[in-house]
Amino acid sequence: MILTLLIFFGALCAIYLLLGLYNENYWRKRGVKFHTKSKAFGPIGIFLTSKQAAFEIFEDIYKMYPDEPAIGIGSMFTPALYVKDQTNVQHVLQTDFNSFNHRGFDVNESDILANNILFLNGNKWKLLRQSMTPLFTSSKLKSMYYIIDRSAQDFVKYLKSNPEKLNGDTFTTLCTFSSAAIGAAVFGIGNESIFDSPFLAMTRNAMSSSTLQNIKFVIATLSRTLYKVMGINLFKEHENFFIGAVKQVIRQREQEKTRRHDFADLCVNIQNNGVLKDPDSGLEIYPTDEVLAAQAFFFFVAGVQPSASAIFSTLVELGRNPNDLKRVHDEIDKAFEKHNTITVDAIQEMEYLDMSLNEAMRIHPAVGYLTRECVRDTVLPVGNIKVSKGTKIFTPIFEYHHDPNIFPDPKVFKPERFSRENRSTLPDNVFMPFGKGNRTCIGNRYATLQVKSGLVHLLRNFSVKTYMDGDEIKYSKHHTNVVPSNINVKLIPRNIGRTV
Repeated sequence: MILTLLIFFGALCAIYLLLGLYNENYWRKRGVKFHTKSKAFGPIGIFLTSKQAAFEIFEDIYKMYPDEPAIGIGSMFTPALYVKDQTNVQHVLQTDFNSFNHRGFDVNESDILANNILFLNGNKWKLLRQSMTPLFTSSKLKSMYYIIDRSAQDFVKYLKSNPEKLNGDTFTTLCTFSSAAIGAAVFGIGNESIFDSPFLAMTRNAMSSSTLQNIKFVIATLSRTLYKVMGINLFKEHENFFIGAVKQVIRQREQEKTRRHDFADLCVNIQNNGVLKDPDSGLEIYPTDEVLAAQAFFFFVAGVQPSASAIFSTLVELGRNPNDLKRVHDEIDKAFEKHNTITVDAIQEMEYLDMSLNEAMRIHPAVGYLTRECVRDTVLPVGNIKVSKGTKIFTPIFEYHHDPNIFPDPKVFKPERFSRENRSTLPDNVFMPFGKGNRTCIGNRYATLQVKSGLVHLLRNFSVKTYMDGDEIKYSKHHTNVVPSNINVKLIPRNIGRTV
């Protein structure tokens, strides 16, 4: 028995060493510097065994090789490349998109809710994304704004009725707003937004950074074959509840004559139009309730925490910078005095709010890095790096946002970086709060409107004060998101005239 175990562990060690040598030699033959820590499993393997968030591991590599356009990293049997150079990153995300249009992992067909435009690839992703586009036109967003504004106003009422929320876990409290606002946009809105919705608990569970979810993420990233063979499902436990809710809403809308300009209306239109067809590939998708439920699920998994993060980050930075907070307060107060109520046009007039939000998202992006996969052999221009089909690609977000060569004094909150004059001088591919290229977040304009509406009504009614445990921001261990763990804000009621 002991001998068998020794042989088994010896074989594992040999495989580990051989994998590491294979990965190292693969990139050195191509003239690419190789990161030698965890040669076999790379940053993703380090993430599983360390206390760091995944983006912090990539940031360490970014700083370790300042002059390299790209760094080879371990990823089991699959070549993986961390692309640093700005031109190369733009090549991956935009210029040569057709060679890098894959997200980086494939979900299983049996994982119904995961088959949405966030996780899908290829023609299926393209066709479903096109079907969702009508929901995010400028005219549609203006039509939907009443839903967003109602949710923001109701949230202020909710906070005033529950004063203990003003000095509690503010990020979690803001997630209740994001969940209610997205739920209203997906399923319609009644007389009052729901802030104890089961959708919030579902979303937090689905996107948690539990040990089990982290293991699933590591397997999905390192080995597609193992992920498929094991039949791993990311969201199986939520199917009955969520698909049932979507079916109920669609059936109700089919019977109603009033249009609400939300996602449920779009679902009815898609089903009435019949089969979705891609003329280039011939692919056909039947828009069943399950297919549409998966797209609705996308709103929650991609929208709740990032939107809450953007609001929270802005409040954090304004709470640390009272002069900037006063400017935003003054701008919002003047908008209420001018318009009496807040419209899309009124929000678009708030320039300093926009600058502050962008700067907060620069310091605290919701997601730390992007992943792609090469789908056909190509070459990165800087360094003349040959990239073969199947190679996994990782590109920076947090690292760019905190690079002093791009943003001087990167830890300092300076909204003026994003004034109209200064923003035009920024390189196109270094500020990526919603990603970049054809796979940029399809709902980024909706999310921005929701975040600004929430900020406007919050800051009309409250001031903020930031508290931090220690001198430096620390982050929770998460596989994709950037989640500060030692910072919070207190909401302080303002003494003004008409509110909400």
